[in-house]
Amino acid sequence: MLNEEVVTNQVNFDETDTQAVTAVRMLSMDMISRAHSGHPGLPLGAAPMAYVLFSRHLRVDPSFPQWFNRDRFVLSAGHGSAMLYSLLHLSGFALGRDDLMNFRQLGSKTPGHPEVGVTPGVDATTGPLGQGIGMAVGMAMAESHLRAEYNQPDLNVVDHYTYALCGDGDLMEGVAAEAASLAGQLQLHKLIVLYDSNDISLDGPLSNACRDDVAARFESYGWNYLRVDDGEDLAAIDRAIRLAKNAQSGPTLIEVKTQIGAGSPNAGTNKVHGAPLSEADLATTRANYNWHCDPFTVPATVHERFMTTIKARGWASHQEWSNLVARYSDVQPELAARFAQGVSKTVPDDLADQLPTYYKKDKLASRASGSEVLQKLSAALPNLWGGSADLFSSNKTAVADSNRFSATNPQGKNLWFGVREFAEAAAMNGIALHGGTQVYGSTFFVFSDYMKPAIRLAALQHLPVTYVFTHDSLAVGEDGPTHEPVEQLAALRAIPGLTVYRPADGNETAAAWLAAVQATDHPTAIVLSRQGLATLPKPAAVKAGVKRGGYVVADAHDQAEGILMASGSEVNLALAAQEKLSELGHDVRVVSIPSFERFNAQSADYRERILPSHLRRRVAVEMASGLGWCQYTGLDGTMLTQEQFGASGPGEAVTAMAGFTPERVVEAYLAL
Repeated sequence: MLNEEVVTNQVNFDETDTQAVTAVRMLSMDMISRAHSGHPGLPLGAAPMAYVLFSRHLRVDPSFPQWFNRDRFVLSAGHGSAMLYSLLHLSGFALGRDDLMNFRQLGSKTPGHPEVGVTPGVDATTGPLGQGIGMAVGMAMAESHLRAEYNQPDLNVVDHYTYALCGDGDLMEGVAAEAASLAGQLQLHKLIVLYDSNDISLDGPLSNACRDDVAARFESYGWNYLRVDDGEDLAAIDRAIRLAKNAQSGPTLIEVKTQIGAGSPNAGTNKVHGAPLSEADLATTRANYNWHCDPFTVPATVHERFMTTIKARGWASHQEWSNLVARYSDVQPELAARFAQGVSKTVPDDLADQLPTYYKKDKLASRASGSEVLQKLSAALPNLWGGSADLFSSNKTAVADSNRFSATNPQGKNLWFGVREFAEAAAMNGIALHGGTQVYGSTFFVFSDYMKPAIRLAALQHLPVTYVFTHDSLAVGEDGPTHEPVEQLAALRAIPGLTVYRPADGNETAAAWLAAVQATDHPTAIVLSRQGLATLPKPAAVKAGVKRGGYVVADAHDQAEGILMASGSEVNLALAAQEKLSELGHDVRVVSIPSFERFNAQSADYRERILPSHLRRRVAVEMASGLGWCQYTGLDGTMLTQEQFGASGPGEAVTAMAGFTPERVVEAYLAL
């Protein structure tokens, strides 16, 4: 709870601070004006709160932006990127005047919306509203978990705040509600969100679309709520942030009442949200702020103020932490080694040897074998944790030897995301961005649709998160078409940078999991079955084949005349069809392609060996939309896929009705 008695010292702000706020505003306007593109409303309105946060509170080291124990800052309202770039430039990050002048230009370090890995000091890629709040929640979850896992008396190697700045649009998005509810449940007291409350959205007054009581809403989630009535009052903003930092339970939302486009002729209207100021309006705005500096320049006193606050504080904090880590390594060598492993994202060299191998007698649903693999991974990777959207019992993704991550047990490894799939995926992104752990999340495959915008951002940010999607096909059966995926595989395969695996048995599942935890620069989706799957022959060859995305499961007895190819449960269907074709005098090869992305990344020579170009009689079999398979079947091949929604009934009856039988595969091949 908030205790106002702990905040007694008055922080003084002087004329240089006022100039510094104006400098942030005017640099932002210079960038937007030069680019003839951008959003002036937020930088003009929110600059005071952002300046107070950066100058008085945020612990970052501009000379080493990735310092692990830094405070995190997420500009959830990513359209205000010009303000963030101005702050980073003035704070001493490697973002020069020329970079500001190239705002929104091709190849620049100052893109239209913040992109992690492109701009030094940007902690998250934002722009799709609401997701920044979700990622901030994930960062705070990671900080809480690592703090509990590694801190020792007088050795707090993880101890920092997560800040976010959001707007009215962020809070209208459903993902923000999901994430805020989760954060309140977890009592993430080191999460502080500044809310730029200006009552204007892009199309006009906020009241046209929303009448939420934000205070009541967030307090009902379990948040602390503070309000600053005047967004220009630096001292009031500072006091609110200090109150929030002293909270002992619950995250804090600070609503700061601002005027969009403050100081400009169209202030307080949607006209200033997303269109550059005209030359005349820019001149008026500069005059209203008594600003006479040339474009892209600020007074020396402002530069000095930023250097003596943000940069000096961050450097000193970083050095103090480095010394602390050195002492920690001496006192807690085993914990220090585990901590370093998590930060560096390394896995043991012999990890593959620690995973189970399945043999012909084993017939398991891949969600069941996946669970067995996960238990082994958890034992070998102490920094692996993850959860489910209220489907642990169905996804089988709980770690058996750990408890639920909660406010009272932050060391727990099982994340109960609740029925909040979008927030789950957004929080996973935040956890990965924070670093120090490896994270996975799970739900039914059909509900990946709820997660897709955050999956897209994971791929865009090159984040090594793992999605476990179970109940992968029409074989879900009795739950019917609402729960039977059809188009989801094609949708995920279309996301650049996402690697999708649909394993055919336990060994393919183990290989997919291994690839996922070894990944360092991309997300992975593992799509698993509810129904039992017979184990494929030659386990060693299977595991090696999955690594390459596609391989020969069973070759022709003599000279192949064609190819049957499939993924997941349909590989066994192709094997059954191969036998029937052999009885009819047709000798064919069976190929498993569990991952399009990995297979397409192989050399042309390897792909030719698996799918020889002279074998043009090809059938692809998959209980999903056929989009994408034509790249392997060619114009002379065909597909046995699912091009309409399923039905409710026993799984075997539904799949048979849809034509997924050995006989139907044989017919498709013979018809070529």
